[in-house]
Amino acid sequence: MTHTWLIGSVTEAAAARAAAARLAARHGVPPLERARLASALGARLRQCLAEGGTWRLTLGVRGTDGGGDALHAVLTPSPDASTAGAGTRWETTVPLPATDRPDDDSDSDSDSDSDSDSDMVPGDDPVALSRALMNADADTALVLDRLAEQEALVAFHRDELHQTNQGVLALHAELDAAGRAQREAFAAERRARNEAEDARRRLTFLADASAVLNTSLNHGEIVRRLPELLVPRYAAEVRVWLFDEEDDPHHPVTRPAATVRAARTGRPQYAADHPGGLRGVDDQPPSVLHPGRPLLCVPLLTHRAPLGVLTLSPPGERWDPDDAVMLIELTRRAGIAIDNARRFEHNRDIAETLQRALLTELPTTPGLSLAARYLPATHGMNIGGDWYDAFHRPDGSLITVIGDVTGHGLHAAVMMSQLRTALRAYAVDDGSPGRLLTRLHKFLHRLQPNLYATAVIARFHPDESTLTWAAAGHPPPVLRLPDGRVRALDAKPGAMLGIPLEQEIADHTERVGPGSTLTLYTDGLVERRAEGIDPGIERLVAALGSFGPAELDADLEDAADRILHPLLRDSARDDDVCLLLCHLQG
Repeated sequence: MTHTWLIGSVTEAAAARAAAARLAARHGVPPLERARLASALGARLRQCLAEGGTWRLTLGVRGTDGGGDALHAVLTPSPDASTAGAGTRWETTVPLPATDRPDDDSDSDSDSDSDSDSDMVPGDDPVALSRALMNADADTALVLDRLAEQEALVAFHRDELHQTNQGVLALHAELDAAGRAQREAFAAERRARNEAEDARRRLTFLADASAVLNTSLNHGEIVRRLPELLVPRYAAEVRVWLFDEEDDPHHPVTRPAATVRAARTGRPQYAADHPGGLRGVDDQPPSVLHPGRPLLCVPLLTHRAPLGVLTLSPPGERWDPDDAVMLIELTRRAGIAIDNARRFEHNRDIAETLQRALLTELPTTPGLSLAARYLPATHGMNIGGDWYDAFHRPDGSLITVIGDVTGHGLHAAVMMSQLRTALRAYAVDDGSPGRLLTRLHKFLHRLQPNLYATAVIARFHPDESTLTWAAAGHPPPVLRLPDGRVRALDAKPGAMLGIPLEQEIADHTERVGPGSTLTLYTDGLVERRAEGIDPGIERLVAALGSFGPAELDADLEDAADRILHPLLRDSARDDDVCLLLCHLQG
């Protein structure tokens, strides 16, 4: 059934609104939806009354596309009124619950344009309007109850949301604290890694620099290398003051007060306008010579006495404390390296003086030319036990000898001197080369049980065409015959001199004539670590055989140089070299 109301006044509008609410209640519309329908309809009716004229409200039940029913309200201007078409059509739909419809709606499929007396509230009946108002109040009370429930629910959710927010804030605080702790841990790890890397860098530099300083046995080279190692990474300027090196009297050097104090006290000094804060270093006022630049003055200490002072200026404003500690340690090592180099130079000078004194001039013998060469090693002590000698005996024969005492340095040179002197003493008595080596063997074994030597002795006699020789642990002599043939005299030699062994060293004899050349040498000429001694002897044989028949007669000194040059071209020169040529004039 369709219900229609004509509305032209406030009373009619109130009656229509109340009737619509009653009709919605009859069809089971929930109170909340019923109140929403009444409120919307009331607002629209107030707007229509404000516009004026007569309005027609139609309210009925219709089916929906979803298969259910809905209460459909339409408010339009009345077509019979003078304001027809002036207003705006308004309509709304309220879904009905799935319940049985009222009995009086059994003919709801038919339409009616007449007013329903049962649903219409008379506008002039105060009792009916009051009842309708009370019913509206009941709906309002239900809505307010529902609203109160919703407000309670909202309050509950508000409290729950607040607690949740508090938990989230607490979680954020914990996460922030954990993040800060993690960042601090990462920062500490980075600092520790950087400190470890800096420490590794310093230790690596200290080890490498120490190796560079200790590889040299020249104190002047060590002093030159110090600035090269430190500038510009660890110092802007480096000055080395060695006490025993006199300054140029024409250009005297003025030294900072901190440098002088370090020399007097033997303690490192730091001169600057601020405290250094360096462990084991005394703070001093800034230097008058360098007022705007800090100075670190470290004494070059040794086991005996200070050698000098190393004065450094920082690469920046000041040193890192750990860098300063490393520089002090490097200076200590540099002092030891300089002291070792100086002691080595002192011993080397003594040994060189002794050895040069022992390598006397070769004697002059009619019909026999001699040429000798001695080259010290270019590494290490430079002075070894290699030696040669040639002298006449009372019977007119010529003794030539070449030998090698084990070891290097002053001790080896002294032992070489003693062997040379002993040999000359033994040679005064008549004795063959083998007999002389046997006596030297016994002499060395009693004198120095832990020292050994090798040697070759050859004897030339002016009235004989033979060469007598003997060897003790030494490389074999090489003999060039007058016809140009060259061979090594590889007869069995005796053992090394000085070893704990009783031995009688045998003599060997070779026929020689004018144009013959005997070559005596030490192992430094022919031995190479990578290939042994035999290939070197073969090269010596080839070099001696390369001379023409008259070249050795013409210039034996030149021949000695021409032999040395090709044989030493690939030598590391880590051992002494001795060469003695004995040539019978053709």
